[in-house]
Amino acid sequence: MPAQKKPKAPIAKPKPVSEASELVLIRKLAEILNETGLTEIELDHKGAKVRVSRTVQQTTTVSAPVHHQPPVAVLQTVATAVTPALPEITGTPLKSPMVGTAYLSATPGGPPFAEIGSLVKEGQTLLIIEAMKTMNQITAPRAGKLVKVNIANAQAVEFGEILLVIE
Repeated sequence: MPAQKKPKAPIAKPKPVSEASELVLIRKLAEILNETGLTEIELDHKGAKVRVSRTVQQTTTVSAPVHHQPPVAVLQTVATAVTPALPEITGTPLKSPMVGTAYLSATPGGPPFAEIGSLVKEGQTLLIIEAMKTMNQITAPRAGKLVKVNIANAQAVEFGEILLVIE
């Protein structure tokens, strides 16, 4: 007697979601976007995927006053002022490897790691940059004399900004 095949159980299909309930869900997600300031939210629930996103456009308009003057032939005398030349500082610049807040001492009010005129050793800590609540020691790239400090204690610094100069 041949074996009879059992009928397969029907595959459960996700229940269709009514259009009205979809609109309610989309409106609720849009409210969440507005309340939280997010730009995108996605929900995957019981086989139904809903994604709501918005684009934020910022426009800046800058207008400068325009002054129209007829061309006038004017003879001008240019006076050259003689200013004493400042001594040019040469040396190795120590640039900021990151964006953060630079501290010249280990503790608030404490002595600085190094001062102008002091001799520093290669690898010696010269300052600390706090970035994302992490303290990063910035060390001397070479031995020499610290000739210039371009920042103040607890100053915000940018990537690539020259912080110190070692001669």
